[in-house]
Amino acid sequence: MKVAIGIPAFNEEKNIGSIIVKLKKLSYSVIVCNDGSSDMTGEIAKELGAIVIDHPKNLGYGAAIRSIFTKAADLDYDVLVTFDADGQHRTSDINSVLKPIQNNEADIVVGSRFSSGDSSEMPKYRKIGIKAITTLTNTASGNKITDAQSGFRAYNKKSLHEIIPSDIGMGVSTEILIKANKKNLRIVEVPITVLYGGDTSTHNPASHGVSVIMSTMKFISIEHPLKFYGMPGIIFLIVGLFFVIWTIQGFSETRQIITNISLIGIGTTLFGVILITSAIMLYSIVSVIREKR
Repeated sequence: MKVAIGIPAFNEEKNIGSIIVKLKKLSYSVIVCNDGSSDMTGEIAKELGAIVIDHPKNLGYGAAIRSIFTKAADLDYDVLVTFDADGQHRTSDINSVLKPIQNNEADIVVGSRFSSGDSSEMPKYRKIGIKAITTLTNTASGNKITDAQSGFRAYNKKSLHEIIPSDIGMGVSTEILIKANKKNLRIVEVPITVLYGGDTSTHNPASHGVSVIMSTMKFISIEHPLKFYGMPGIIFLIVGLFFVIWTIQGFSETRQIITNISLIGIGTTLFGVILITSAIMLYSIVSVIREKR
């Protein structure tokens, strides 16, 4: 079974060398996407024998993952393991992530920081953020995973060819899980240990969280437009009609219009109608596009 370890890297000259050396000792092929680094990341990776994809400028984590997917598929690897370049992942966990695919038990394996129940070393703000994003992802995809933001994953050949990531940012992790569920790919989690020594993350927690949430909402709106727009639209319409009826009833009794109540009724009703109309239109457009594929 041909296995490649894919590493998206941006200005990781401090860590990339030692990671590649460890992976080479384990006889794995290494694909590094040098995502527009301004340091020696790309040069170090090439010197150590990695297959290097150079982006002319920093395009984002998702774009790097997409390039790695494409390269692994083109080179006909049986399994791709994505591995972070910040030194937080342990090479000793690779076998655990590979095993379900080798046993034909999964198409995608997610290395979870939570499934073992031990995530005490993770910063509290990060733990809260990841769990919130994971809940949103599970709602969108129908999965029941514990760590939707783990970058330590394994993909078999089928998933590499069926999933084409499009999000260029940190939302790609969520996008892949949503698309995998849509394709009925088997997703399994295995516990991994992540090393949190020092501030190794290159992503601002706030911008990272907002990016992932926005990306998740985008894919929910595309995959489930009737739920995403239609359900809130119905709620706003019901609330608006309630205030409209209240206004009409008040006018019939007093011959006076209560301005605040009438404005709330009209505004909420119109907003509800707009959301419902958007849901129907987007559902129709998405259905037509899918039929033409």
